[in-house]
Amino acid sequence: MRSHPPSHYLFKIESFSLLAEAKVEKFKSDTFEAGGHQWRLVLYPNGNEKSNGSGHISLYLEIVIEETGDFTLDWEVNVDFKLFVFDQIGDQYLAIKDMEVPVRRFYGMKKEWGFSQLLSQETFKNGENGYLVEDCCIFGAELLIIEPPPELGQLSMVKNPSGGKITWKIENFSSLHQNFYYSPVQSVGDINWYLLVYPKGHLQGEGTHLSLFLELAEPDKLPSNRELYVKYNLRLRNQIKSNHFEYETPIEKCFDIPAPSWGFPKFVRLKDLKDTSKGYMVNDSLIVEAELLLISTVK
Repeated sequence: MRSHPPSHYLFKIESFSLLAEAKVEKFKSDTFEAGGHQWRLVLYPNGNEKSNGSGHISLYLEIVIEETGDFTLDWEVNVDFKLFVFDQIGDQYLAIKDMEVPVRRFYGMKKEWGFSQLLSQETFKNGENGYLVEDCCIFGAELLIIEPPPELGQLSMVKNPSGGKITWKIENFSSLHQNFYYSPVQSVGDINWYLLVYPKGHLQGEGTHLSLFLELAEPDKLPSNRELYVKYNLRLRNQIKSNHFEYETPIEKCFDIPAPSWGFPKFVRLKDLKDTSKGYMVNDSLIVEAELLLISTVK
């Protein structure tokens, strides 16, 4: 029960008993507008027998296609609605809502939703309840159109994406004099990546370690606030044995415009790298690798 009336429509019926005695099964109200569509109430004063409404008042909300305009074949309108009966003695409204299915889908084959057993005839006609007073009653409707989203965003997690291994052979390592070098760009999914190497180290690894990072090649092409979740391994391949060096496995990070690069300033000690017996450096060349194990995609 509530004190304020329904927001969209009230339907008053006088001489209800004469209406119930008529041979017409149902009566429809005038149309009213709500949410950009036209609607009406459909009342079965003696109950909708086809929907187990015998002995009750049946009341439905119907979308009026003729008044709504042209609909495509696959049109639908999703509605959260309540139907009302006015208690004229208590000056309050009985609001009825389907709590199990609060949003109903109106479409070509189903233009009407409501309640076959809104109130029992005994409850409705008992004057002490206030629903039928001096052969007069009032019904109402209130509805909220649930608009479809303008866009559907889809997040997928892709395991072992195609082309997800970025391998870079760095030759003539001892002659590299720049602070850092980028590998050739490689596309994984629809995102371009490269490896970033600091031959003489970076930040806390400067002078003592090889620094290695996985980095977005074109972070500015990402939509603002987009994050890419990536699970990956950074690896220094052993060219003699199969025991490749991996600092930490696996790495899980979110890449975005503010943070397009993740890796390790102290990836491997230069001392170990240059020790040819360990198999990482062969003929002054080394091989670094990033293997993307899992990556998020958004459409």
